[in-house]
Amino acid sequence: MFKEQLQEKIQKLKEKRNAVILAHSYQIEEIQEVADFVGGSLALSYKAAQTQAKVILFCGVRFMAETASILCPDKIILLPDMNAGCPLADMVTAEDLKELKNKHPQAKIVGYVNTTAQVKAELDVCCTSGNAVNIIESLKNEEEIIFVPDKNLGSFVKKKTGKNIILWNGFCPVHVKISVKDIEDKKRLYPNAKVIVHPECRPEVIEIADEVLSTGGMCKYARENTKIKQIIVGTEVGLLHKLRNENPKKNFYPVSESIICPDMKITTLEKVYWALENMKYEIKVSSDLRFKAKRGVDEMVKILP
Repeated sequence: MFKEQLQEKIQKLKEKRNAVILAHSYQIEEIQEVADFVGGSLALSYKAAQTQAKVILFCGVRFMAETASILCPDKIILLPDMNAGCPLADMVTAEDLKELKNKHPQAKIVGYVNTTAQVKAELDVCCTSGNAVNIIESLKNEEEIIFVPDKNLGSFVKKKTGKNIILWNGFCPVHVKISVKDIEDKKRLYPNAKVIVHPECRPEVIEIADEVLSTGGMCKYARENTKIKQIIVGTEVGLLHKLRNENPKKNFYPVSESIICPDMKITTLEKVYWALENMKYEIKVSSDLRFKAKRGVDEMVKILP
């Protein structure tokens, strides 16, 4: 009963604050249930920019709230827990990128959306896990491309495009936990199931998957492939709640119950309530940094509207 009461209080606070709640697909079920929109990080930031609400409560991690601030500077962006970070995003700094650029001055710099605002300010173009291949393919005249920070996503893109890509040695600590053995064990249990994995997974895991997809791509795949009834999902377990809600007649199995992002799970209903009640913690990207960081995102939209 406590959960329902808290969710009801949150709904009232949303109206009072003229707020919307955005939740990443890796958030706990209770958060997804109270959210106005659930999805991937950049898609949620675009939702933030489109809404008429003045307050955006972003249930995700810090770089996502920063991206929302970059795209909609006129809104108040709140992050329920300031400790919700992203180890992958923190594996490259703006100074690291400048140093690498000095070694490869002619290279185009492509950066994953999973980066800090400071790193985004050094990019030529941004990308997501869903459009990274298309973004790289569009750079037809570039002899060298620097890709940061995820080496596994970068390796996947490099193999798909054949481009000369300089990889940064970053990785998602959650997705690299997924092993070939995890998939083989699940396939023995569900031999007719299709295997879908995130491109942040290790190359040997990607190699044996039926499909390599972003979280948004996974949702689309499950929705559109009506004849497929069983799917083994190789990403953070939080996505299964959304997949099951959207496809109640299908069965979804995590590659492992241990594929959990502690930073994504740090947000609770109580923290959401107190964030709206006390209007904290606000994430605000400065005007100068915002202008620089937005260029890479805008360039991505030019390439793939």
